[in-house]
Formats: sequence, C-alpha cells, structure tokens
Amino acid sequence: MTTPRTTPVTTPRTVSPDVALTVQQTARPTGFPTPGHFRFAESAVPEPAPGTALVENLYWSVDPYHREMMDGDFELNAPLEGRTLGRVVASRDPALREGEIVFHRLGWRTHSVVRPEETRRLPHHDGVPLSAHLGLFGGTGLTAYVGLTRIARLREGDDVFVSAAAGGVGTATGRLARLLGAGRLVGSAGSAAKVAYLKEQVGYDEAFDHHGGSVAGQLAKAAPTGIDLFVDNVGGEHLGAAIGALRGRGRVVRIGTVGQYNTPDAPPVLYNHADVVEKSLRIEGFLVSDYQDVQEELYAFAVPHLLAGRLALDETVVDGFEGIVEAFLSMLRGGNTGKMIVRRDATG
Repeated sequence: MTTPRTTPVTTPRTVSPDVALTVQQTARPTGFPTPGHFRFAESAVPEPAPGTALVENLYWSVDPYHREMMDGDFELNAPLEGRTLGRVVASRDPALREGEIVFHRLGWRTHSVVRPEETRRLPHHDGVPLSAHLGLFGGTGLTAYVGLTRIARLREGDDVFVSAAAGGVGTATGRLARLLGAGRLVGSAGSAAKVAYLKEQVGYDEAFDHHGGSVAGQLAKAAPTGIDLFVDNVGGEHLGAAIGALRGRGRVVRIGTVGQYNTPDAPPVLYNHADVVEKSLRIEGFLVSDYQDVQEELYAFAVPHLLAGRLALDETVVDGFEGIVEAFLSMLRGGNTGKMIVRRDATG
C-alpha cells in the first residue's frame, strides 16, 4: 500500500486530475485552530470495489460543528468527514449510476468511495442550484426548519430573536420564519455590514452588532416589548439576555454554542433562573440528524418559495478544494455571510 504524501495546508498547490487529496487533522487545538492543525495528503485516485462507486466531489460544506469534532471526534491523521455533493464517475453497484449527483458525508477530500447506503440522491428541481442542497435544502436549512416547526412550534405573530443571524442557520431561520408567519424578527451579528445585510436583504426588522455593547441592552432596545422565541446559535451572553427578554411561555431553541467552541474556559451563562419557572419558559436543544424524515417536508415548503422569488440563498462561496481549510477557519471567525460553501471550481 502506497503511503500518501502529505504537505501543510499553507503550501500553494495545483491539483492534478490523477491525484486525490484529503484533508487530515494533525493535532488537537486549544482555542482557535490554525492551518498548522491540518495537512493535505496526496494519493492515487482510488478504484471502487464491488458494491461501491467512486465519486468526484464538487461542493463541500464547512460547518461550526466541525470545530467541536476537532476536540476528539475526528481521528488524527485520517481523512475528515463532512457534508458533500459529488458526481459518480465510476460505479460497481447498479444502485449508483455513473453521472448521477449524490449527497454523502465522506467529505474533505476530492474523491470518495461510497456505498449506496452512504449516499442520498438529490431531487431534481429546475432552477435550484446544486449548492442549495448543502445550504437551504441541506443540513443548514433543515436545522432552521426543524427548530422553528418542531422544537419551537412557531405560532403566527411570534416575535423572534436569532443569534449569529448572519450565518448559515441564522439567515435560513430569518427567511423561513418570515414565510412561516413570524412577527418581529431581531438578529445579532458580528459587524455593521452584516447588520445591514440582515435588515436590507434577509428581512430582519432590527439587528445589532453584538460588539457594540451589552447584548441585553441592545436586545432591549431592538425588542422593547420582549420576544416569544429565541433561536440560539451562540450561547453565552446571548442566552442570558434572551431569557431575560422572553415573555411568558417563551421558548429557547438551542442549536449551537459557537461563541464557546474556541473558548473552553468561558464563564458560565448568567441569567435569572427564576425566570424559567415564573415565565413558564421552555429550553430545548436537538440534533438535526434525528429529523431526517422532515427533509421532504422542507422541499415541499421551501422549493416553491425559492422558485417564485420569495426565498433566496445566502452563501459565501470559496472556489477550489485547496481553500477548504482557510474557508473553515474564516467561517469560525465570522468571515462568511450565510452558508460557507467550497466549490471545486467556478463551473461547478
């Protein structure tokens, strides 16, 4: 067996069509990861065995949960996993047809050998870009949709606050909440440009830069009469502020804690615990992997809105697999607006 050749991610490179690249994690980070925690490994393009197919990957998703996995779930010096779209280029199983585009999770590599049960066929909808199946119609959009419809059970007119509102889940939450009949939408983001984007493009009624003062103070100004629902992607100060702002029988949907992924020593969230009882609040988290049965419902709801122009994709696209680590690190530092996606090349 040939040992793959490895190079650090900072080395400029041109990918040969005869070479397969994978990204491997080389060490556990403390705080923010750096390019030095990763490397590219080169090998020959693999041959599919009976019952499998070779997929040439076209689009890759980099997600906040990957940072959590770096602390122990990702095996060191082994290919990383991630949501990916690719084209079947060689098949030794009739269930995987050559030329077909499939979704799978053996990402962070240019080529993947997959079994049929590891893939999902993409539905064909004219006018829906492939990238949407990693964003609005992928795990990102499904997370937002499940959070609103299954966990929060959004009611028409509910006033909603979303943290990290300019990220992939945050933009999808805002757009879907508006279509589902939400009342006032308030979001927090990490820059003035993102605040403007939320209000001018996504449809938030009000938004604020969380660097501009206390979250509680800015939330009170943006939603002076309170909120009914908090969709939390951040944790920390945002969670404490939202609990204070929630009205009676308010709900908190806990999706992520991106604000603490790189700060393991962050102090615990401070809030008035009596509020949870006295206001009959509900705080619930979930894993989107437990709600795959909702995928078809998301298509049925969202695709017509997208094709009619009532729903838009919010994406930051990086071209070239060689940029996947930089795209991931940029996403962790808030360098994206909407869903961060890596594309093989500009032609898709």
